[in-house]
Amino acid sequence: MKITFNIHYHTVWGQTLHLVGSLPELGAWDTNSAKEMQYSGDGNWQLEIEIPNRNVELEYRYLICSNGQQFFEEWEKKHCLLLSQDKQSFVTWDVWQNRPHNFAFFSSAFTQSLLAHPDRTPAQKIQSRRTMQIKAWAPYLTQDQSLALVGNQEALGNWDADKALVFGCENFPEWELNFDAADMHYPVEYKLLIINNADRSVVRWEKGENRMFNHLFPKDKETVVLSGLQFRDDDHNWRCAGLVIPVFSLRSEESFGIGDFGDLHKIVDWVKLTDQKMIQILPINDTTMTHTWVDSYPYNAISIYALHPLYLELNAMGTLRNTQRKTYFQELQQKLNALPAVDYEQVDQFKWEFFREIFDQEGDKTLKSKEYLTFFENNKEWLTPYAAYSYLRDKNGTPDFHFWKNYSVYHKEKIDQLCSPETAHYKEIAIYYFLQFHLHKQLTKVRDYCYANGVVLKGDIPIGISNVSIEAWTEPAYFNIDAQAGAPPDDFSIKGQNWGFPTYNWDAMEADQYSWWKKRFRKMSDYFDAYRIDHILGFFRIWEIPQQSLEGLLGYFNPSIPFSMDEIWHSGLNFNKEHFTRASVGEWHLEELFGEYASEVQQIYLDRINSDRFILKTSFNTQRKISVYFEGKDDPKSQRIKAGLMAICNEVLFIEDKEQPNHYHPRISAAVYSFIYKELSYNDQRAFDSLYGHYFYQRHNEFWKEQALKHLTPLVNSTGMLACGE
Repeated sequence: MKITFNIHYHTVWGQTLHLVGSLPELGAWDTNSAKEMQYSGDGNWQLEIEIPNRNVELEYRYLICSNGQQFFEEWEKKHCLLLSQDKQSFVTWDVWQNRPHNFAFFSSAFTQSLLAHPDRTPAQKIQSRRTMQIKAWAPYLTQDQSLALVGNQEALGNWDADKALVFGCENFPEWELNFDAADMHYPVEYKLLIINNADRSVVRWEKGENRMFNHLFPKDKETVVLSGLQFRDDDHNWRCAGLVIPVFSLRSEESFGIGDFGDLHKIVDWVKLTDQKMIQILPINDTTMTHTWVDSYPYNAISIYALHPLYLELNAMGTLRNTQRKTYFQELQQKLNALPAVDYEQVDQFKWEFFREIFDQEGDKTLKSKEYLTFFENNKEWLTPYAAYSYLRDKNGTPDFHFWKNYSVYHKEKIDQLCSPETAHYKEIAIYYFLQFHLHKQLTKVRDYCYANGVVLKGDIPIGISNVSIEAWTEPAYFNIDAQAGAPPDDFSIKGQNWGFPTYNWDAMEADQYSWWKKRFRKMSDYFDAYRIDHILGFFRIWEIPQQSLEGLLGYFNPSIPFSMDEIWHSGLNFNKEHFTRASVGEWHLEELFGEYASEVQQIYLDRINSDRFILKTSFNTQRKISVYFEGKDDPKSQRIKAGLMAICNEVLFIEDKEQPNHYHPRISAAVYSFIYKELSYNDQRAFDSLYGHYFYQRHNEFWKEQALKHLTPLVNSTGMLACGE
């Protein structure tokens, strides 16, 4: 069987087009084995291959190479060709697949829910020695509509819309049409249109002039495939209403003191009743660190994969055979549901009682089931470390793995041994497998219920991870553990925000093509068709704060471009590294900071460096040291002294870059909230202001845009979900 691929694409000098696909003859998806195409001029490229006659589905993509290296490839969607052994040859005329302007409509939010076509009718097969196949992208159609084609040939309906040929939607939003081209003649004109399935009435015609088919007609026993067409339509400013809600607030009479996945079914019903289209939920990952109220914050998860056991619907896990215990939990349920607000600690305590009892009753049977074994095999990469972490956390009484002795540093072999079914404690490990399996089943059921009701379930991806999370334990190379993420000062937080999360080591993530993020996104796509990226600016740059700071004033953006010494000098600022980068305070400011305690502070907490200037003693020269020293001291005097010492820590004009010595970042809001700026001469203030304005409002615009596109593009393309930035 001969296959001839044709594509029209203008390259620049030195670039060549290559083809890679699912068959060995096209490299079996190995881009290093992609086949180079032949150029025939005027942007036309061609490749012929011979394969054994057989019925097989061929998938393929086009690549651009330059100097033997892959330079650019098509959008994520693949070309697909269904080969039939009764044909001697196939000829394709493809269009290079750029990411479409209406990209959102190709996401699973639309294709699986909002504009889903549950009846995926395949293209009608025809018995013809000369077959034409046309493929077109048309994502806007609702399930009661179809794409059709009509043209100036008898085989194309002679422009009679009632005789239009109807496409199949098996691969929606791509539509496919086969027709007999034996009696067709030049010239061929045609147009696409949308029809109602019920009565074949025309909904609308595509925009623009008639399409022309100028390629060769099929020869005997040949199929010619024309693919990559786009239904020409006006831009769609599609809008909908939706709901944002934390699952824990969806309490019902059937839940157990806290909203759970079972309650999501009820909210789907309400959303549909009110003609809304989307439900966004707050993060639902496991946050269990202490089994106390501290764990109730949903943005500080211990795992980017594991779901929170508290969201399990107990009734869906099984019924206890012990009638006394069954009654006990029913009475607890009524008691917890009657509370005016969620009692997080009681819910956690009593749900875990139930988890252990239902696991004792059903665990062995469940863990031997085919459904569970499939789930475990598909998720064991994260599931085993999660179970080990949870076991070690409770055994050691702390989520901080640095205190886990032999397990403080993660080693896969040791964890596999810890989780071996042969160990005496295996039951304490396996219960976490059991719970995650039930969570997976219940949330999958919610997803399917959303599909059935045309509602999109939207997830939430927090920008940070906990510094004592499983990922910080198992994959520390991906994070800057010695730094903290936060936000710069604003009108609502004049000292900035410190979230306490480690920042991302983007260089390490880029080195392996962002596999960490891609796995995270793909796991989310098991349940969601849209997702919110929390603090999307973090993919451009993050406000990075030193580990020893509690406030955000000593942070700077990462990545960013610090000033060199030459740049600072050329600004006109008389730069004094010792004075501008080491926190110090003038004697005349002590009374303003400490009032009546100024003299005492000078003696106990400060060292004099010259006749009228002080620095903090080594025991108090970071905010973290100061906080530890004053812990539990809530009297007014201690709080006044603590606040003053904290302020001195911020008394710098520049922060030296930790990666580039002698390169500096201006301290944010120094002109408004620092003594050191006020001590500058008028000319030095103007010079600093000029550097400051350039750094924060001009210097990084294109640089940060470049960073965002580099990080976000491969991640957004790694799943079919609809990405939304906050």
